[in-house]
Amino acid sequence: MSALASLVRAYDRMAERGEVPPYGYSQEKIGFLIPLNLDGSVAHAPIDLREAEGKKKVARLVAVPQPTKRTFGIEPNFLWDKSAYVLGVTAGEGKRTSREHEAFVARHRECLVSSPDEALQALWRFLDTWTPDQFAGLGWPDDMKDQNIVFALESERLANVMIHNRPAARKLWARLIAADEKDTTACLITGDSAPVARLHPAIKGVWRAQSSGASIVSFNLDAFTSYGHEQGDNAPVSEAAAFAYTSALNRFLERNSGHRIQIGDASTVFWADSSNAQAALEAESMFLGFVDEKATEAVETKKIESVLAKLRAGRPIEDFKPDLPQGVRFFVLALAPNAARLSVRFYIEDDFGVIAERYLRHLDRLRIDPPPKEEAPSMWRMLIQTAVRGKSENIQPNLAGEWMRAILTDTPYPLTLLATLIMRLRADHDVNALRVAILKSILLKNFNMEVPVSLDPECKEPGYLLGRLFAVYEQIQTAALGRNVNATIKDKFYGAASAMPRKVFRMLEAGSANHLSKIGKQNPGLRISFEKAVGAIMEAMSPERDPFPASLPDKSQALFGLGYYHQRNKFFKKTDKSASEEAA
Repeated sequence: MSALASLVRAYDRMAERGEVPPYGYSQEKIGFLIPLNLDGSVAHAPIDLREAEGKKKVARLVAVPQPTKRTFGIEPNFLWDKSAYVLGVTAGEGKRTSREHEAFVARHRECLVSSPDEALQALWRFLDTWTPDQFAGLGWPDDMKDQNIVFALESERLANVMIHNRPAARKLWARLIAADEKDTTACLITGDSAPVARLHPAIKGVWRAQSSGASIVSFNLDAFTSYGHEQGDNAPVSEAAAFAYTSALNRFLERNSGHRIQIGDASTVFWADSSNAQAALEAESMFLGFVDEKATEAVETKKIESVLAKLRAGRPIEDFKPDLPQGVRFFVLALAPNAARLSVRFYIEDDFGVIAERYLRHLDRLRIDPPPKEEAPSMWRMLIQTAVRGKSENIQPNLAGEWMRAILTDTPYPLTLLATLIMRLRADHDVNALRVAILKSILLKNFNMEVPVSLDPECKEPGYLLGRLFAVYEQIQTAALGRNVNATIKDKFYGAASAMPRKVFRMLEAGSANHLSKIGKQNPGLRISFEKAVGAIMEAMSPERDPFPASLPDKSQALFGLGYYHQRNKFFKKTDKSASEEAA
């Protein structure tokens, strides 16, 4: 099933539950409401509908008649719009504000002047007598400028009935929609014979896309004209289907919708389809709990905790199946901004059990000892490890989507992930648990290598042994000079040692001899234990090969980081063993 077809089905299910607006309506951000008397006069000052969110006020989402698709022309909406259209005022220069207001008044004169409904007549009287200079005279707030505005009769306002919600207004809007319908043809999504949407409604809420909305499907240049077909006629999608898929997608993209996560620059939505509504809800909740640590506390965590406990215990993935919702079809769609359009980074459709198992296998590949603070780190938490200075805006644009797609489809991770992590380790020398866990997962998935979870003295991989040896040399330096040195050998030589061992390790070997001499004068037993540790690692290296090669490939540099992490944390592991035993 295509992404658009599955979104249409999702809309149908949500419409039955009243979670999305009906055909012809759209959830839009509305900032102010103007209360009217029956004679068209303003009852009192406008009502601020915005809600406090931190230090800012955010416009409320209200179901209103679907907005027109604006490009460069002047196209007023019906019964609502921004202040430039409704009142003729704007905070900017407003070179065409007067024409926008005239167009709004002209449209409503044509539609409302003959209506018998008292509320629609009140709105028409207001527009017929309103002049933009009244805005300042009435002392209305400047915050109202450029906000979307709706109307209500003062007698109905407290009942939360706005003019566009009244039965007469709905009937009038339905007639206006029907009057605009075009010739019918077979819809590519539903197969029904219906009027074709030449322009699809805007999709809003995609991070860094245009605030006015963007499109997945659009044909707005002459180059897209095919066999005389223009705009939406190139790929006929019915008005109803276009409205349905955009309404569902806009609902999923809303803040706190429970269907959205941000993965790098990819705004990712997910939803479930099942004859069992509870199972579908459980699948969505569980997926959100897995991939977004911030949402874990807000969802049902009992099953998530059960699965993670089995994962920590090293249980096989097959043991998790009873904890996963059954008979649920699951969909994941990632969108990224691309000027006035949206790019589909990936679209995945499969049984929820299959997708969940793939994600759990990814978490299993991340297992490392000692573990990071987060048992199931979110994608953002992992991606931030690849960014310069740990800033989210520095995450590579395509990396996030490629990585998540690889996880959910159980395909090899992007090799740019390996190269980026190695580059960050060489630049900032922060060999932390999460970075090493990601390197380990890449080695397992992409290179099918046997990579240890915890310190493995039997591992003979050159990169791993060199990383361990580097950690021992660092610990020898610390034991000799204390922890207050300005820069350790890790700070000075980690990047060079992991990439070009031959240039660094002979020098470290000589420096270590001096440090061991100093340690031996104060603690002979500790010196012996360090010498044994170095000897054990050197002995494990292949006698047929140079222990210090001229260079190491990327996967060996990843093993270097893993060996360093394991050996270094062995020194800090809290046990009852003696210092000599720890060093060994």
